[in-house]
Amino acid sequence: MTTTVRPEPGTRPDPWPDALSRARFHVVSGKGGTGKTTVAAALALALAGGGKRVLLVEVEGRQGIAQVFDTAPLPYEERRIAVAPGGGEVRALAVDAEAALLEYFEMFYRLGVAGRTLRRMGAIEFATTLAPGLRDVLLTGKAKECVTRTESDGLPAYDAVVLDAPPTGRLVSFLDVTRAMADLAKVGPIHGQAKGVEALIHSPLTAVHLVTLLSDLPVTETLDAAAELDAAGIPLGSVVVNRMREQWLPDRSVTAAAGGRVDATRIRNGLQSAGIELAPTEIDGLVAETVEHAVAVEGETAALRRLETEPTPPLPRLTLPALLGGVDLGSLYELAESMTAQGVHLEARR
Repeated sequence: MTTTVRPEPGTRPDPWPDALSRARFHVVSGKGGTGKTTVAAALALALAGGGKRVLLVEVEGRQGIAQVFDTAPLPYEERRIAVAPGGGEVRALAVDAEAALLEYFEMFYRLGVAGRTLRRMGAIEFATTLAPGLRDVLLTGKAKECVTRTESDGLPAYDAVVLDAPPTGRLVSFLDVTRAMADLAKVGPIHGQAKGVEALIHSPLTAVHLVTLLSDLPVTETLDAAAELDAAGIPLGSVVVNRMREQWLPDRSVTAAAGGRVDATRIRNGLQSAGIELAPTEIDGLVAETVEHAVAVEGETAALRRLETEPTPPLPRLTLPALLGGVDLGSLYELAESMTAQGVHLEARR
């Protein structure tokens, strides 16, 4: 794994303010391709450190959690998927809207076998098509039930729930659709379910974390999502800058190298003094890599500056390094360790 050595411009707020250590519903979203599922998994591991119990939930039907933990596809039940440092544990749940609706029918209407008959008839798909917001209410409603569930001793079943949410393009409509559903259903269990989810999502118990890469489009979408969430009254958590590259060059050399001003003779002489002889074509390759790296660093530094200057005040920010060789279970623990080093934790509640 690489580490970030690049100095970051400007003054940063605390990457994990105290309010986040008290939040119990951590929603993770980001533009597609930014690694939001990996970040959600690492966040769950970090929050579970020190003996906490955390539930990691997915709602998109992609079985992304099973993939990053390299395990069998998750059923619609909570099962332990990892042990965290200090004796904590992460459980995982893949929420299926149809199964959640059947559970809902049984909980509020005691339909039992009749509910399964509705499933065979296709009535559940019909219901969620007729009222598109119902599907999202079922998904967020199940997450809310996990957040607020208590055990026989009155303690919470989970110290925190981490939700791997849909991408930022539809994040606010996914989270805030409960308002529309509350208006649609004026009374009854659906109304109560929607109002309960709405209350949780707009409370300090919730924090929405946005994952981005340091390039223009993901940063723009992140800033737009942050503005939408703020306007909707949904609490923001941290921006998670994923796959931060290591800076190989000193700051004074980046601008020159990005402009193509790299002294090939100096590189060759430096290598020779270290006892390394390379062919001219290999030196040319090193020069090209240096220029490419410097251009990337300049672009990422500009993107960092946008994250610091465009929101007012600037958002809390966590940074995660680029991983060599892709994501596996070991690297998830390394990412979680990086988050913990930046202050990610939960206040004890159980």
